[in-house]
Amino acid sequence: MKPKVAFFDFASCEGCQLAILNCEEILLDILNLINLVEFREALSETSPRYDIAFVEGSIHRDKDIERIQNLRSRTNFLVALGACACNGNVQARSNFVAPAVNYGVVYGEKARNRVQVDPDYWSLWAHTRVRPLDSIVKVDAYLRGCPAVPEEFLHLVKSLLQGTAPYFPQIPVCADCKKNENECVFEQGRTCMGPVTWGGCNSICVNKGYVCDGCRGSLPHANVDAHISLMREYKIDDKDIRSRYRLFLGAEPIGRGV
Repeated sequence: MKPKVAFFDFASCEGCQLAILNCEEILLDILNLINLVEFREALSETSPRYDIAFVEGSIHRDKDIERIQNLRSRTNFLVALGACACNGNVQARSNFVAPAVNYGVVYGEKARNRVQVDPDYWSLWAHTRVRPLDSIVKVDAYLRGCPAVPEEFLHLVKSLLQGTAPYFPQIPVCADCKKNENECVFEQGRTCMGPVTWGGCNSICVNKGYVCDGCRGSLPHANVDAHISLMREYKIDDKDIRSRYRLFLGAEPIGRGV
């Protein structure tokens, strides 16, 4: 039987799901090999169990914990889809602000006053801390990036359909930059997270004249202390270093010494 595949989302912009839908040239071929049973961006059907579940978005609220645990119990293989699910993404910057204060900044003083006196309202709408999926449940595979890279999605699906484990090499974005013959942005007087960030994105941001913001999360063997020292050598102050590490990696235990 065709494997049952589903897509779900938590706190996110759903851009990763849209990136998947944009794989038009090969998506129809994949749909012939799977049974897509749940995907809010594309259809309204639901299913009690799944062989593969792609989950986009980070965990903010206590009630989201129950939901992701329930999804985990009903799927054989769970994939964290995109930066929000993999490492918390930009919304994890709110982890450095008291939840009630942050809620008031976003929704106004009236809303903040209500969550302070109404526990039920707080439990339904206000977040406590931004967390990636693997801080709550077991994640079987990661599709990193903001948004996720379509080529990596296709590689993962093909691998699973063939009964093999998908392989994503643990290389930094710097490796992609060297392959594309980009000038190091440090030499341009700018800050880059490429040395400590998962590669595989083809250094698309640097190719287009920008820098690496670290949206794909930090490599497990990343030498964070050396990276911080390098930025200091290029006269980047600790305030800017701290801001760079918190931009996409606010839910990760990194950025030591700043």
